[in-house]
Amino acid sequence: MELTLTIIVAYLIGNLSPSYVIGKLAKNIDIREHGSGNAGATNVLRVMGKKFAALTFIVDALKGVLAVIVVRYFFGEDYAMVAGIFVVVGHNWPVILKFKGGKGVATSIGLILVIHPFYGLMAMLIGIVTLLITKIVSLGSMVGMTSFAILVLIFSRDYALFAVVLATMSLYRHKDNIHRLMRGEEKTISKKKDS
Repeated sequence: MELTLTIIVAYLIGNLSPSYVIGKLAKNIDIREHGSGNAGATNVLRVMGKKFAALTFIVDALKGVLAVIVVRYFFGEDYAMVAGIFVVVGHNWPVILKFKGGKGVATSIGLILVIHPFYGLMAMLIGIVTLLITKIVSLGSMVGMTSFAILVLIFSRDYALFAVVLATMSLYRHKDNIHRLMRGEEKTISKKKDS
């Protein structure tokens, strides 16, 4: 029963889409029909600007925080990790948006900082440095998420499966970006089109 409730609650929290709501309220657009078609902060940045992107990122991150804290309070740490996985699943494949969501990076950052703050901060720092050097959001995101998994595998194996699943989902959602990176065609943050 606890597992079922955890999955349902976390998935539904993940379905909340600030990028979609902000697009509708601020510009009367479906963000998924513009830029990359991705319902996330990077696409909002390119289509609507920094202010709306920052708001989107914060709310998406708070979804991860909320899911983990609520489930941890009621059911404990193991279920909190399950909640972390399924809030990202809900963000990436939201039923209320016909399974067309974002890539889960902001939501992952929020929940990681609650579940494992030290390695979460380390991974964030690595991702930010990668972004600053390359100006490629997707690369910074993937390097950050992969770094978290590597750090956990080395130093905190109790969380290994959780970290590997999060990183794997992130890499899968960035598969088109990976192909563009391999072809040298991935856009930088300074370009107008979404990466």
